[in-house]
Amino acid sequence: MFEVLAALDVPWKHVGVWQVDERVAPDGDPDRNANQLAALPGKHRLMPVTANDLAAACRRYARALPGRFDVVHLGMGDDGHTASWVPDDPVIDRAEPVALSGVYQGRIRMTLTPPVVNGARARLILTFGAGKAAALRSWDGPVSRVKRTATVVFADHAAAGDAGGGAR
Repeated sequence: MFEVLAALDVPWKHVGVWQVDERVAPDGDPDRNANQLAALPGKHRLMPVTANDLAAACRRYARALPGRFDVVHLGMGDDGHTASWVPDDPVIDRAEPVALSGVYQGRIRMTLTPPVVNGARARLILTFGAGKAAALRSWDGPVSRVKRTATVVFADHAAAGDAGGGAR
C-alpha cells in the first residue's frame, strides 16, 4: 500500500506521516512498523521506542502530535486488535494521547490511544485475509472502540466474504 501511495501525485513535502503504533524493538528490527514507512516520501515522525525512558518518550511524542489528524490509517488483526489495542489490554482505556501496551506477541508497543484516533477527521482500516472475517463481521473486541462515523474499511474478498458481502 505504501509503495502505491508513494507513486501517486501527492505534494509530499506538505505531508507529515506519524506512526499510530510501534513495537518496542531496536531500529531496523524486522518487527518494526517503521520499516514499512521507508517507501513513503515526506517527513516521518517515528515513535521513540528505543528511548531509555519509554514513559517520558510517550509524553514527548504526545506533545509533538498535531491538534487533529486528517486521516489515521489502521490495520486489524484476527482478534480484532487495531493500533496495538489488543484484547484485555488496559491501554485501550488510557486517556493520555500516547501510551504503552502490555506485552503482545512478545513485544511491548507504543500506541496512540482512542481519543486521538477517534479525534481524526477520518479513519481508514485496511484488512485482508479470511482470518479477519469474524472480527470484521462482529465489529467486536478492540476495533469496536474505533468510531464508525468517517471510518472507511477496505477489506479483500476473504476478509469481507464472511461479513455479509462487505465491510461496515
